[in-house]
Amino acid sequence: MAPAHASVSDGSPPAVSVIIPAYNYAHYLPHAVASVLAQKDVPFELIVVDDGSTDNTPEVARALGECIRYIRQPNAGLAAARNTGIRNARHDYLAFLDADDLWRPEFLSRVMATFANLPPQFAVVATRETYVDADARPLPRKCLDDRGDCEITARDLLLKSQFPADAVVVHRSAFEQCGLFDETLRSSEDRDMWVRIAARRRIYRIADRLALIRRHGGNMSRQADRMKATGRRVLQKAWAARVIPRRRLTVWLQALSFHFFQAAWMYHEEGRPGPAVRDLFKSALVWPWFLNPHPLNEPHLFRLRSLRHFLGARRPKPA
Repeated sequence: MAPAHASVSDGSPPAVSVIIPAYNYAHYLPHAVASVLAQKDVPFELIVVDDGSTDNTPEVARALGECIRYIRQPNAGLAAARNTGIRNARHDYLAFLDADDLWRPEFLSRVMATFANLPPQFAVVATRETYVDADARPLPRKCLDDRGDCEITARDLLLKSQFPADAVVVHRSAFEQCGLFDETLRSSEDRDMWVRIAARRRIYRIADRLALIRRHGGNMSRQADRMKATGRRVLQKAWAARVIPRRRLTVWLQALSFHFFQAAWMYHEEGRPGPAVRDLFKSALVWPWFLNPHPLNEPHLFRLRSLRHFLGARRPKPA
């Protein structure tokens, strides 16, 4: 086995550049910064990239003082803001935290301790996440993936997203080898990045839920049409790059099936039963549930139960 990731000479973990892209989240930004400042046992720098906010983000950032490096740029999107942070980062390990999300105090120490015990082929260590409401209270959420600590492969990432961008630390060499975030993608740019890295390096995920992801009315992830379109582009890019050989058609069909399944639930959550039912049927046509369901980690007849749920849901009353 190759030697593990090295620490600095005194035995302490390497420093991390933490990048917070911020766009019109002035209310949440101090909480995100506080959760980074609460990290223990790992040296870090904290970079806030203001992506052309039109609220009082500049004033809030200035009030945070010297604990952050503040960079402002014209609005160019989340991927571009992350890339600006990468270009300005001073350290070899980079972590990302959206301005409306949080870390638990042990996030960096757990991730960097894991890095120290992995061979250098591993360029990403991720954790799992907990979804919370606007006030950081945990939300109920079903989880189909009950694995413990494990390696995450390109196949896993093609089937579905395995962790949010807020829950990773990446070695800089991965970006040098695979490129930066795709700025033409206005969402799903993180999943595209991890797929590209997994095609050339290795990724490890810790089972602990150390990132807190807020769900509120302003989340980009609630824009079903955009998320569906960009998710499809991620799959198309991976197909064009032959991330997995095209002869493994079952993997690609399973990935497309789960893409439609996720789109169906996004439409359902937006109160749009027509597109929800349509995409659920597409999911079943591409990869029927009576074929081996285990690659999707799907409970028995889960999609049929989803259809009943969609059809039985009450439509929102017109405003």
